Amino acid sequence: MKILHFADLHLGVESHGIIDPETGFSSRLTDILKALDQVVDHAVSEHFDLVLFCGDAYQRRDPSQTHQREFAKRLKRLSTAGIPTVLVVGNHDLPNTISRANSVEIFPTLGVDNIHVGSRPEVITVATPNGPVQVASLPWGRRSAMMTREETKGLTPARVIEEVEARLTQAISDLASQLDPAVPSILAGHVFVSGAKLGSEARMTVGRDPVVLPGNIALPQFDYIALGHIHRQQSLATDPPVCYSGSLARLDFSDEGLDKGFYLVELKPEARAGSRLVRPPSFITIETRRFTTVKAIILSNDSEPTATVLAAIEAHRIEIKDAIVKIEITVPEDRASLLQNEKIIRACRDAHHVTIESHRVREARTRSDIADAEQLTPTEALRIYLERQSGLSLSRKQTLLKYGEALINETLSSSEATPL
Repeated sequence: MKILHFADLHLGVESHGIIDPETGFSSRLTDILKALDQVVDHAVSEHFDLVLFCGDAYQRRDPSQTHQREFAKRLKRLSTAGIPTVLVVGNHDLPNTISRANSVEIFPTLGVDNIHVGSRPEVITVATPNGPVQVASLPWGRRSAMMTREETKGLTPARVIEEVEARLTQAISDLASQLDPAVPSILAGHVFVSGAKLGSEARMTVGRDPVVLPGNIALPQFDYIALGHIHRQQSLATDPPVCYSGSLARLDFSDEGLDKGFYLVELKPEARAGSRLVRPPSFITIETRRFTTVKAIILSNDSEPTATVLAAIEAHRIEIKDAIVKIEITVPEDRASLLQNEKIIRACRDAHHVTIESHRVREARTRSDIADAEQLTPTEALRIYLERQSGLSLSRKQTLLKYGEALINETLSSSEATPL
């Protein structure tokens, strides 16, 4: 029995895109649809038994008719091929009021064959070509749906989150207790599990998400735990496997350099619970548009800062082609006016989309001026130090500053991404 697990399409993301003159669509919509087509092609050509989509079909809770039509086209291909698909409702799929329909509820309403929607915690028994599978659906735990106004009255926001977390944990336990141990069982959820490394979803989140502990979701009653919500592909546990497939396409520069794709899970239906996995789940990568950052650091004695930037671009020529590119320029204030943005943009003519970010830094201070050194950023302090090293060439200083800044940024981003 072959199962395909993917998540987080976010149809409607249009940042860093251009209008495709042939279709009138944003190029970002085209990017995501091309990624989705690769998933559907694989599922159909390899005769998968089940597809699990773990939430966030759309970027906005009220998707356009175009986005709905394009998503439905791909689901119809799966349905026509006889491949059952389970859609779990994510936080971006939810309306702003409980009484309104969610954005994927239309499929069961129309009675589309082989499409199942998990809009509440429940066990859905799905018939597949190789026998039944129990899919325990765990949609996004919206506070307003899990607690009444009376229950939240007088509680602090932090206390409300804790209560939602407790109810999510109880819901997982309740789902596990309903399973038939003789039938393969999968938990498909849209949830934040503690310890997951964040991706581009961090930029889409307001406030703190409810968090579930790994030990409370990796229950032995499940053969596999398929997750959505976190955009970075990762495995959090192996027995049973707890996996985030990540966003299907790269959505912003937080996804730069990350592989994108889906998980392939193979089960032996006739085996006993706990030993149904044929092999560990494998992550299948797909082709999706690259995000590329080019960094150029200008020193205060650089007489041709534009040439320095152009050299940095040339060093990334292969990565730039057809990519969404960001040129990050760190430049002293008195050198900034020498930058020729038109030349820089022309040098990236092979890119799909280009933005320039200039970070102006203050003048290097003399030793007598550094009584307020605590006001310097780590990058500024390193730049000042290197500029005073008379034994180093300009190119050597630029190289050291480039790698120093990368280490500084990596350390800062890691500390900022650590969940509280």
